Parts: sequence; C-alpha cells; structure tokens
Amino acid sequence: MLKLCGLLLLIHSAMWLSLEGLSMTGPLKDMDFSVQEGGGPRILHQFKLEPPAVSFRASGEKGGIIDVEPRTGILYINGSLDWETKQVHKLQVESLDESGKTVKGPHTVTIHVEDINDNPPEFNQTKYYGVVRQNSRPGKPFMYVHATDRDDPTTLHAQLSYSILHHFPNPYSEMLFQINNATGAISPSRKGSYYLDPQKQDTFILVVSVKDMAGTTPNAFTSSVDVIITVKESLWKAPPIIHIKENSTEVHPVNISKVQSNEPGVIYGIFEKEKLPRLPFSISENGDIYVTQPLDREEKDTYTFFVVSKDSTGELVDKPLQIHIVVEDINDNPPVCQQFLTIIEVQENEKGGSNIGTVFATDMDEKDSLNSRLHFQIQSQEPEFPSNNLFYIQQDTGTLQLAGRSLSKRDSPKYFLKVLVTDSKFETICNVEVHVIDINDQIPIFKKSDYGSVTVAEDTPIGSLILEIEATDGDEPATGSSIIIFQVQEGDPNNTLIIETNYARNQGLIKINKPLDFETMPVYNLVINATNPEPLVEGVQYNSSSLTKLKILVTNVDEPPVFRKPVYKTEVSEDIPVNTLVMTVEAYDPEGDSVRYSLEGDVRQWLRIDSATGQVYTASPLDRETEEIYSIEVVVSELNNAAHKSKAFLVLHLRDVNDNYPQIATDYPTFFCYPVSGGERTLIQATDADEQLFYSKFTFSLADELNARNNWEISKFNATHAYLSLKHANFEEKVYEVPIILNDNGKPPLENKVNLKVSICKCSSENSCFIEIDRQHSWPTVGQAIGILLAVLIIIGAILAGVFFHMRYKEKNEKSHPKDAKDNAELSRLT
Repeated sequence: MLKLCGLLLLIHSAMWLSLEGLSMTGPLKDMDFSVQEGGGPRILHQFKLEPPAVSFRASGEKGGIIDVEPRTGILYINGSLDWETKQVHKLQVESLDESGKTVKGPHTVTIHVEDINDNPPEFNQTKYYGVVRQNSRPGKPFMYVHATDRDDPTTLHAQLSYSILHHFPNPYSEMLFQINNATGAISPSRKGSYYLDPQKQDTFILVVSVKDMAGTTPNAFTSSVDVIITVKESLWKAPPIIHIKENSTEVHPVNISKVQSNEPGVIYGIFEKEKLPRLPFSISENGDIYVTQPLDREEKDTYTFFVVSKDSTGELVDKPLQIHIVVEDINDNPPVCQQFLTIIEVQENEKGGSNIGTVFATDMDEKDSLNSRLHFQIQSQEPEFPSNNLFYIQQDTGTLQLAGRSLSKRDSPKYFLKVLVTDSKFETICNVEVHVIDINDQIPIFKKSDYGSVTVAEDTPIGSLILEIEATDGDEPATGSSIIIFQVQEGDPNNTLIIETNYARNQGLIKINKPLDFETMPVYNLVINATNPEPLVEGVQYNSSSLTKLKILVTNVDEPPVFRKPVYKTEVSEDIPVNTLVMTVEAYDPEGDSVRYSLEGDVRQWLRIDSATGQVYTASPLDRETEEIYSIEVVVSELNNAAHKSKAFLVLHLRDVNDNYPQIATDYPTFFCYPVSGGERTLIQATDADEQLFYSKFTFSLADELNARNNWEISKFNATHAYLSLKHANFEEKVYEVPIILNDNGKPPLENKVNLKVSICKCSSENSCFIEIDRQHSWPTVGQAIGILLAVLIIIGAILAGVFFHMRYKEKNEKSHPKDAKDNAELSRLT
C-alpha cells in the first residue's frame, strides 16, 4: 500500500511538472530496458498518446509490479525486481481509442533485470575432511573444497576466490599447505612436502575462506569453513637392503621387493646409478621389483639403482628411491694357487723352526667368510732324505718352516713339496720347490801370492790391459758366495789403475784408469785382495790366501812441454804504448828440460814474446776498430828438440778509446733542387768508428766563416742527425762546400771540421739530381780518329790476304786430288 501511494505520488508529481518535461518520453514502439534488481518503485518511460488514441493497455509478464498508467502512458515499477527470481520481463503495450479499439500496437517492451552482489558464497559442506601422505608431491591436490554463489555467474558477483585464513598448528614460518584460489584444490606446499611427518603431527585444521567479487574488493562477501587434514605415513619408501643368494636355481624372474606410490595410476621405472652392460632387475606396473637372472657374487657383489614413479605426462610424482642389493656368497669357488710353482730358497745354515717362505692361495668366495677360509697341509715331500718330515706348514697361514734341523746341499740341492689347500667344499694342490742355497764358507784363493813385476811405458793409453790375475773359490759357482771382486788394497793412492772382473773365469783384468806419469810415480807396489759380494758366514775370515802382490815399473818417455792453461786471456786498452807487457804464459817440460816460446798466427804483427820467459809485449800500435778480439797461438817447445812442442791460445780483448774523429755519413749525396726558394732543409748524419757503449751523440755547428753563416744554417734533429737548411734563394746551379764542425761524446771529445759537398741541381721527376752529359767530351780527338782509321785498314788488308791465299791453296788441291774435291769443298765451306 505504501509502495502504491508512493508511486501515485510520483505520477502526480510528474503530471504537475508537465509530462512534456520528462526526458524519457516518446511514441509507442518496441523498447528494451535494463534495470538493477531491488531499488523500489520507479518510472522507466512515458509513451505519448497519438490521436485518435486516448489510453494505453499493458499485458504480459508484469509480475504484479510492472505496469503502464492508462491515461498518461507512464511505464513504471511498483516494487523491487529480483534477478535470482526472474532475469527478463516481457510486456505487450497498445494504445486504444475511446471505443476501446486498438490504435497502435501491441509493441513489446523487454525489461532486463541486472544483478547486484546481494548473495554471499556458501560452502557445500559444513566441514571437510582430507588425508595426505607424507612426502606427497608439492602442488599435487589431495582434496577440494567447493562453494557456490546465487549471483550472476557471468559477473564478478559470483566469481569466487579461496584462501587459507588459519593453519593449526603452524610450527614453521611457512604454511605446510596451499590452496588453489580458483579451484579450491588443497595440496602440500614445498615445505609441507618435505616436513609433513605423522610421527611429529598427524592432524592439522585449516580455516579456508571464500570471497566473491574474485576477492578483489574489501566489500566482497566472505564465508569460511574448517578443513581437518590427517597426515599418514608415506607409502613411497625404499625397502631395506635386499639380500639375494648368488647362482640361484629358481625360475627367473623372481620377485624380490615392492614399492608403492602415494598417488594412484603412476608409471614405475628403473634407472641405473652405475653404467652396466645390462641391469638384471625390472619393475612391474604394480611396483613389484624382480631379479631377472641368477647373480654371481664374484662378478659383482652389490647393485644400486633407482626406482621412479611418473604420471601420464612423464613428470616425476615422487622422489626417486634408491634400492640396494647385496649378493650373498655361496661356496662355489675352489682354492687357487697364487703361483703355478712356488720357489723358496733356504741357506744351508738356517736353523730348525725358521720361517723359510709362504705358500699363497686365494679363494674368490666372500673374503673373511667360512666359504673362503683355507687350510694348508703338506701332502708329500721328494726326496724323503734324510727324513720325510723336514718341513712343516702352518694350516691357516700357509707359512712354511723347517721342522727341526738345518738343510744340507750335500744331502739334496732341491726338495719338491705338494701342499694340499682346502676350503669347506673344494681342494687344490700347490707345488713348492725348495732350493738349498750354499753359504759363503770358502774364501777366494789366488793362484799366485806374488805376480812379480811388469814394466809399462808412461805413455801407455788409458784402458790398456797390463796383466791378468786369477783366483778360485770353493763355493757354489755363479752365486754371490763364489763370485770374486778384485780390488787394489795398497799402492795406488790416486786410483791410477782399475781391476775389472771376468766373472766367467774369476779373472781380474788390471787396466790403466788414469795417465801414468814417470816423474810423479815411477813404481807401483800393489797389494790386491779378492772378496765375495756375499758376506762370509760367522767364523770364516779372509786371510793372506786372498791377497797377492804385483809391482808395476813405469818407464820414462820423452814428452813435449805442457802449458799451465789451455787458453790465456787478457784485456788491454787499444792505446797502450808499444813494448807494454800484456801477459805471461807458463809451460813446463815433464822431463825438466828447458823450453822456449814463440807466437803463431800474429798476422797483424801486434805482439812479440820473450822466448825464454813467456812474457808477451805489444810490438806495434793496437787498433780496436781493426780487430776487437785478437786471437793467436803461443807455441812452447823443448830447447834441444824443437819437434816436441805444444800450443795454447792467446786471446787479447781490446778496450776502445776515443781515437776516431767524427765524419759525415756519405751513403747518399746531399743536394737541393734548383731553383731554390729558401728555407729548404735536408738531414745529414754523423758517424764515428769508435765503440759506442750506449748510444752515439754528436754536436753539429757551422764553421765560423762569413759565407757559411750567410748561406747555411744547422739545427739539431737528434743525437746523430741534424738539419742543413738554406737561408735564402740566391744559389747558383753548382756544387758548394759547406764547412761543418763535428764533436763526438768521447772522453776527451774529438772535434773535426768537414767540408760537406752540397749540390744545387735540376731534379728529375723522381726528385733526384739530374746530371746532363757533357757533349764536347763525347767526341774523339784528331789523334784518336787517325789511330782508329789505321786499325780498320790493317784489319781489312789481313782479311783480303787470307782470302787470296785460301783460293790459291784450293785451286792447287783440286788439280792434284780431283777425287777429294767433294771433301775439300766441304772443308772449304767449313773454313
């Protein structure tokens, strides 16, 4: 009633204000309106009456609140529209005349109800319950929450956004769960996938919130619900270490274990941790792990591989599980002798009970297990002399010992043993050969206790054999007990002699090791001993039988003199005076004879030597610029026998002094192109034959002459070059001499005045001086012309005479030898 009164009041107000003033008026026609739901009574439009029409009539989906006022044509809503009840209202409006007949219409009026956010979202359950497995994949949903909103789903009013408001308990700074804000899918977070553990916390309560308006505005409607989550132990876990006995006779494949993912429908697979030719394991679609063939522990005793679970897209669902397989040993390998034949050497004097060696055997079965435990036992001994139990073997170690007495080589040099080696199932025979080794109980004995004397010239070459000596040894041949080493014990303090051993015959070969010198040592009284490399047994000592004597007499040989040094070097300044002593050479004659000195190869005659003292003097001025290092030979000879001589090198190194005046380099002529304009310049260079320790340095200046200073100018360029410049342009085409003063950097410095020839000349296109040929000098003189003419006449006369005599000779030959005419004609042709 109130709404109707309000509407009537609204209509009368509109009429009082003049209906013409309404902004939404117009003739009757089809129309569409959009109207928000709710809002109360309102006027939508006014249709104008067009004569003869006097009223309007509305019918259709008015819903009791939409109508047209017949007399005024006002289309109004008398109440609130509800989008959730009806989204579209359709009316038919027509105009009527006074008799009630239709004038115009009916026309369709469509009213679209616009939704407003007037409904909060609602969860479809009052509580939710979910189960998550430990170590579940992060982001993989294990449950969903769902809410609905009665508002228009095509607008933000019904677009929902989920979030987790609270997390009880929350032991970490980050949440262990996460929710998809669009779908409501709940999954473990990355931290939750790692930390969820039912042993620590098996139940969590999440307060999940849902907002409409996509959660983008603070005025959105919100609802919440509790989600109770139970954490259960992960199904996906590696089995304990799997033990498989080797060489199994079961029918393969054999199931050995099983794995199960937390998620259903996964695809299981295996990949290797180590690269093998073939991995003898497989996994079924249900997660059953199989061994596909018998294993051999001796080939490989452990296996490690990974089992993975993947979804249909090939993505990993769970972390890979590492599977460990241990292959258990069975006794399937016999003992094996480490050597086909074990050889053991035993000395004669070894005491009873001594360890003499070990018999080594191996078993490929598992180490330190009963399957690989070995026992040793001597099965036989050959020969059984002097008894059949000379040896004992420790049953667990294989250590071989002498049973109770020492062995004797005279009884038997060798013993052959068969050792039985057994494990709990198999047995093997190992062969052992025991060699009885002779002990060094015999000393070497010389065949002669004195080899007398031997005479040797002092110039006998090194390596020459002087004498062969010999000794014998009663120990076993070709062993360390019988090999003999010969050494000079006395009489050779300088090791001038050496003794080499011929081991095949136990001979000592006495040879010269260093040059003999009669003057130093004319006689060697040698005491020579003979020893073995193997030490003697206790109680046996070397004695005089192992010593011998030998006297070596060195005869004198006249030897040439010898220089004290092979090369004599000295350094002197090149300006030392003539007859200056530069060095002294020294030589001596081994026999003590007097010597004389001389020089050879002194091509420059710079030196002389005192023949008696060896003092070397300058014989003429030295010049470093001629030869910096002067090398010649100095000769020493016996005074009474010049054929006995020796030579040494004498090397003289000359130090430079500043004794060369600087000069202008003349590699290229100095010139200027004619005509000159003045101001041109060219580089000139100074040189010096003296040694420059670091770098050359010269000073250039013009001589103090009037013409020179008026015409020329010199300026510095660097330490070795300067510019020569023209001061004006009034130069003739000729050669000028420019006086230049040069100073070097010597100590003391030297100065030199040089007249530099400078050409002023016409230049070619290549910018070089062009020189014309002087034609008056190209013609011969009158005397020269007469001489040339006479020479030409003499040559012509000689040719004519030769032709005349040749023709006469030919005519004569043709008359006397007609048959040779052909040959003569050929000869004449050749002539």
